[in-house]
Amino acid sequence: MSHLPVVILVVYLAAALGLIPLSKLKRFSPGWGALAVTSLALLLAIVSALFVGANGPYSLFPGGHAGQGIEIAVDWVAVLMHLTINLVGLLILVFSQGDLESELKRSYLPIYYAVYLLALFALNGLIMAGDLFNLYIFTEICSIAAIALVAIKPGKQCLQAGLKYMFLSALASGMILLGIGLVYMVAGELNIRALAEAIPQAFQTCPWNVYVAVSLIIVGFGIKSALFPLHLWLPDAHASAATPSSAIHSGLIIKMYIIAVARIIFQAFGPNLFGSIPAPKVILLLSTIGIFAGSVLALVQTDLKRMLAYSTVAQISYIIMGFALAVPAGIRGGLLHIVNHGLTKSMLFLTAGAIIYKTGIRRIEELRGIGFRMPLTTSIFSIGALSLIGFPGFSGFVSKYYLAFGALEAGKPIYVAVILASSLLNAVYYLPIVIRAFLGHKTGKFTWDQLPWPMTAAMTVLAAFNLYIGILPGGLLGLVKLAAAALLP
Repeated sequence: MSHLPVVILVVYLAAALGLIPLSKLKRFSPGWGALAVTSLALLLAIVSALFVGANGPYSLFPGGHAGQGIEIAVDWVAVLMHLTINLVGLLILVFSQGDLESELKRSYLPIYYAVYLLALFALNGLIMAGDLFNLYIFTEICSIAAIALVAIKPGKQCLQAGLKYMFLSALASGMILLGIGLVYMVAGELNIRALAEAIPQAFQTCPWNVYVAVSLIIVGFGIKSALFPLHLWLPDAHASAATPSSAIHSGLIIKMYIIAVARIIFQAFGPNLFGSIPAPKVILLLSTIGIFAGSVLALVQTDLKRMLAYSTVAQISYIIMGFALAVPAGIRGGLLHIVNHGLTKSMLFLTAGAIIYKTGIRRIEELRGIGFRMPLTTSIFSIGALSLIGFPGFSGFVSKYYLAFGALEAGKPIYVAVILASSLLNAVYYLPIVIRAFLGHKTGKFTWDQLPWPMTAAMTVLAAFNLYIGILPGGLLGLVKLAAAALLP
């Protein structure tokens, strides 16, 4: 039972490697094969979570000893992220069964699904890497898969977006690797537990090396997680990619990089060292600017998917702000927003993809009356919009409440005002879309959406989770509190 998280990795990697050869069989469907693998992984993640609940967090040390070498940390952070990754990844795959053939050539499908499974493999490994070596390896595998998911869609726009993503990601990877190298040079350790003991002494003898290492790691992961103004690759990548690619990028991939850097900062360097340097103030400032800049840029967009991409810049800034506050309530708010935004933004990208699939409409001004033609899809989009605005009864309200409470706990009430003001900005660009969709044509008549059932099922389940968390968040809050305590004791 304790090895179930490793089994998840083995299942994903084996499936990613075997999917392309198996797709040559006449009766084998790569899409449904990938769906079966992800369903199994979600089941294993649930069983693993129950095991941790009964026996407590633990670590595995393949080829080493406690506190040395390679470590697989199965703590409450890993449990929460395992459930999020595999649930959202599964629902995106369900949607793709009805949508993907309209966006990719049939011959590309086995490659696409193999890369998708490789991305899920890397994400599941990244969030439980207890040493910097494997954390970097999983980061790189995830980055390569993420770039491929963008560039695989035919067209000049996707190729350009993929190349921009690749160049900036390579720059970020170089920074992270150099930062890890500096850490190893001064501390002689790569295991995060061992670094927690070695870093204070190393800081006494080589403070500037530690400063530079922290800075390189934060900036590197800042690029990968689209921290403003390091987000330049994100709008093009998310807007031009296939709908499932946009959903997994915005819903999962960029947020798991935040978990990775949070592990390094809080568990290796420690909150005291982090608080003694200017980094928290700089990150809070950039997050504040990112929240408003992302919202303003989203407001002026004419393309629906591009508007959602800039909205992601703002929402990611909320998460990073919560972690930079470095207090328990702020960490809880950041973790909650990772889960809520993962469900909500995936849902919004899927609804945008459904509208494009059915009508070919991408321009926001052409969505007038779309609520009469596609009432279910538009209603689900409205749920996501209200959630990101922070309306009570929707999941986004819960995480924004904890972020605001974290700002008060940190003694920085100005960030409560930032959250409130930015929520109003969110309303300015989301609510007009919803209003025009249902009130744009007075003579409109309701018709059924007439989408393939996998697309409708995936969007509906995501909307149900959103409402459930917004109305009855108790179970998720309990898990988030345990995860926050593991990340920031």
